[in-house]
Amino acid sequence: MITDDQVKLLRHKRMKGLTQETAAAVAGMSVRSARKWETGSLPSEAKQPRTWRTRPDPFAEVWDSDIVPLLEADTKGVLQAPTLLAELQERYPERFSGKELRSLQRRVRDWRAVSGPEKEVFFAQDHPPGREGVIDFTHAAKLGVMVAGELLVHLLFTFKLSFSSWCWFQVAFGETYEALVEGLQGALWELGGVPDVLRHDNLSAATHELKRSGGRSLTTRFRDVLDHYGLKSTRINAGEAHENGVAEKGNDLIKKAVAQALVLRGSRDFASFSAYQDFLDEVAGRLNRPRLKSFEQERATLRELPSSPVPPYTTYKAKVRRWSTARIGRRAYSVPSRLIGHEVTMRQHANHLEVYYQDRLVETMPRLRGDQGARIDYRHVIWSLVRKPGAFARYRYREELFPTLAFRRAYDALRRFRGERADVEYVRILHLAASTFEANVEAALSVLLESGERFDYAKVKELASPEPIRVPRLCLPEPDLTVYDAEYLGRVS
Repeated sequence: MITDDQVKLLRHKRMKGLTQETAAAVAGMSVRSARKWETGSLPSEAKQPRTWRTRPDPFAEVWDSDIVPLLEADTKGVLQAPTLLAELQERYPERFSGKELRSLQRRVRDWRAVSGPEKEVFFAQDHPPGREGVIDFTHAAKLGVMVAGELLVHLLFTFKLSFSSWCWFQVAFGETYEALVEGLQGALWELGGVPDVLRHDNLSAATHELKRSGGRSLTTRFRDVLDHYGLKSTRINAGEAHENGVAEKGNDLIKKAVAQALVLRGSRDFASFSAYQDFLDEVAGRLNRPRLKSFEQERATLRELPSSPVPPYTTYKAKVRRWSTARIGRRAYSVPSRLIGHEVTMRQHANHLEVYYQDRLVETMPRLRGDQGARIDYRHVIWSLVRKPGAFARYRYREELFPTLAFRRAYDALRRFRGERADVEYVRILHLAASTFEANVEAALSVLLESGERFDYAKVKELASPEPIRVPRLCLPEPDLTVYDAEYLGRVS
């Protein structure tokens, strides 16, 4: 069959002065076909539409009476052809075999194109360079990333320029104010400039609900961050995610790019959290490489950054209670017991917490996430607990005193071996871990658990921290050289 492209090529070559025979050979057709198609309409224009059926219409008798009423009642266009065919099979048993599905799909498609409900229209937007950046959080647990052998349940904070599609993203563990500010500032300082507008949704870290109107407004501290950078805020309406289409599409492309890069890497396990973030930076670099030309055009229109970033943390004052804990809201963090009774300053970052006393950093710890209510470091309390081991049995935060699974299993084994004495033995083992090396104690516990033998604190200490071999000290008298001299001189003389 001669195509339009062949005919166009034939005519182009004839206009260039080639003979009919040569032009026909170049276009891949015979000379006879070349004579036919050298002038006139194209093959697609000459083809007459088919107006007849090649087989009887299986829905001729039921279309108007059964199918059309169902389609008219479906004002949202939800019904699909398989559902309609199943309904017809219920109404007319053995009349429809199921092979008519493709015909019904075409009929439904054509009916909706002419008589169906109106569809939602999306409006393409023009994005001038330097005008808008969009931010969002997107769930990334389905990527299956592992850090040190454990599944990393996390989000990605994403930033994207609407004009050039330049993107930047980093790991986050919650839609918190600190994660929002850290992500936004990380993107802006990596970008090296500031757009005019920041587009985002109504996340609680940036907005709060107005009691009178029921709407949402920017929180004071997030507004201060935007004012620091001279950014104007535009937000979508609540529950209308499609209004932030640039961010939603960007999130999808970013996660697909990360997923494919993980496949090429050959492993989803990373040695550390920082190694995973370095991997994400590489993915972002590959995504941005094809956009360098438009990005350079956009960067020239960005405004200058301020002289310094905003501190990406929230400061709290707390008094350390007699339980050696300080609280932020409903969450308790243990601190060194020497701070009991003192007021400390706690700086809550996106992923960690810093404790200051008199402007001196005294402790850094991971930030609690999700529904976690307490983080107790056994090293902060073990020195008192080892003197009062009976307190372990009903300690409110007892589960926090199992630093790893091996310690938990060891305690369960001690309960079987030692009964009520298990609390004392376990507290002494925990004290050993705090005063020596936790890794050595954990390794010793793993060996003992694997062997299945009964053990106690003494056996754990023997494996984890054996007593050094005592080398006897020899006390030899100082040699009398006069005896040697007399013997030697006597022989010489």
